[in-house]
Amino acid sequence: MPTLLHLDSSADLSHSRSRALTAAFADAWRARGPEYTVVRRDLHVDQLPHLESSALHWAAADRTADETVAPEADALRQEVIDELLAADVVVVGAPLYNYTVPSTLKAWIDRIHVPGILTGGVQPLAGRPVVTVVSRGATYDAGTPTEDWDHGSPVLHIVLGTALGMKLYPITVSATLADRLPDLAALAEHAAAEFADAKTTIERLATTLG
Repeated sequence: MPTLLHLDSSADLSHSRSRALTAAFADAWRARGPEYTVVRRDLHVDQLPHLESSALHWAAADRTADETVAPEADALRQEVIDELLAADVVVVGAPLYNYTVPSTLKAWIDRIHVPGILTGGVQPLAGRPVVTVVSRGATYDAGTPTEDWDHGSPVLHIVLGTALGMKLYPITVSATLADRLPDLAALAEHAAAEFADAKTTIERLATTLG
């Protein structure tokens, strides 16, 4: 059965744009038929711990003699890796928090970016589709003073696209705080149109990928 891994990391459970878009993807995926299954991991509601030991950066065979890992920590890492390997398509909700990905998503990245298992001479996920949904409270358009302040999108591109070799489909929405911050109010109409376009795109991807 085709399987979607649906990841969210927004702390906003009610009004999050990234959650709305990943949910739209999952709904369109399920609508393809009963055999299209979804595995959901909410990285905010059910948070992964940060790495208990630097030894978790390495495959067991590459650890030094003095690097030990608690069995439950190794088991959790393997669970997260197996979940990713089992997915035919992945969708990742990644709001921009203080110009980068949430720490909850970074904790997941630290669990799956392991040389010798998913990267570093091996790429079992090469070519696997991953849709990244980056929502940004302000605008970071080219030519603006903040055009280089989005440090979240490059993380996803480098880790998932380059290191793991996955086929990246980036979706970005900006000015998501235009209805809340007076300084961004003039961008509200543009933000709404951009979100509508992103929803159309993500629903189309959900019906064609996998």
